[in-house]
Amino acid sequence: MRARPEYQPPLDRRGVALRYLCAVVPMLFHGAVLAWLVAQDGSRLAQALTDVGLGVLGLVLMRWRRRWPWQIAVATVLLTAVSATATGPALVAYVSLVTHRRWSRTIPVAVVSVLCLLAGAVQDGITQATYVSTVSGVTILGALTFFGLYLRGRRDLELSLRERALAVEREQRQRIEQARLAERVKIAQEMHDVLAHRISLLAMLAGGLAYRTDLTPEQTREAALAIQENAHQSLNELRTVLGTLRDDGELEAPQPGLDHLDALFGEVRAAGQRVEVDDSVDGRDRLPAPTGRHAYRIVQEALTNARKHAPGSLVTTELGGRPGEGLRIRVTNPARPGSSPGPGGRLGLVGLAERTRMAGGTLSHTIRDGCFILDVRLPWESAERDPTGAGG
Repeated sequence: MRARPEYQPPLDRRGVALRYLCAVVPMLFHGAVLAWLVAQDGSRLAQALTDVGLGVLGLVLMRWRRRWPWQIAVATVLLTAVSATATGPALVAYVSLVTHRRWSRTIPVAVVSVLCLLAGAVQDGITQATYVSTVSGVTILGALTFFGLYLRGRRDLELSLRERALAVEREQRQRIEQARLAERVKIAQEMHDVLAHRISLLAMLAGGLAYRTDLTPEQTREAALAIQENAHQSLNELRTVLGTLRDDGELEAPQPGLDHLDALFGEVRAAGQRVEVDDSVDGRDRLPAPTGRHAYRIVQEALTNARKHAPGSLVTTELGGRPGEGLRIRVTNPARPGSSPGPGGRLGLVGLAERTRMAGGTLSHTIRDGCFILDVRLPWESAERDPTGAGG
């Protein structure tokens, strides 16, 4: 991936010190040469001091090479026309400019560098040393150009790796958030299935106490005890689900299965709901536990919906299937025209569809001959396998 042209990574103290060292070493070399020349000819002292002063100025200008790359590069290069000690800062500023990969600015600066090199080389006339210094200077300038491009490539690679790591981190956070959301949805669905069933039973029992005036004291007492028992069970199941949410663990309880349906039917009948059951499931002991749990919740929610939309009506529940054919659930209740779904209406079917989808099954519902028919098919693979593993 190509980085932004102006991107420059921050430098630590070691990186800053290394760049100033690269600028100071040539300054020390040229300074030693100037000191030797002054020792040979004292009249060159003023020229040497001016040369060193301009070199120090170039060293100071290096501080702003990243903020104004081409301006500082041009300024330090122009200093090399009259100052040999400014060569170190000029070369560092030039490499810094090349790392920006702006050829419209780098090429003009390179041309100015060559011109300043020629101007300094011909001050004492054109000799063999002039050719040698010019060729050496151009070679060094070309090498530094490639070195600057190499640094730029390294920075692009580092930026690409950093952005890739950030992308992986973002994806990981998104996966964690999605997992949390899925777990919350699972817990919310479990709470809906449990509490909707219990609260609808409480509403049915309380409604019987409110509107029936022919109950004996013993019947009233039994209804009140049923209300109390269902309220306690609601609190216990709610406490279990919330405890699972606090512990951030897997949702372990409540986990009823297909074998608990008889208890469920007895419970709703005791509350006054009329239920007729036709159970023809073959090999229920081989039914996978997750499928049995989903089947229990589907039947529970279907009975709850029937109490909401057709209270007091006969509900027919048909169960069938065997390994390899799948599990079939059909719940039928009268569809009363014009009945209001009440609070949370139609959400029951949404929850049923979601749970069926989680179990890998299919759900359909229709109104036929004045009855609402809910059909659910859940997968039930056969446990029989070829023991040799060779297949057919």
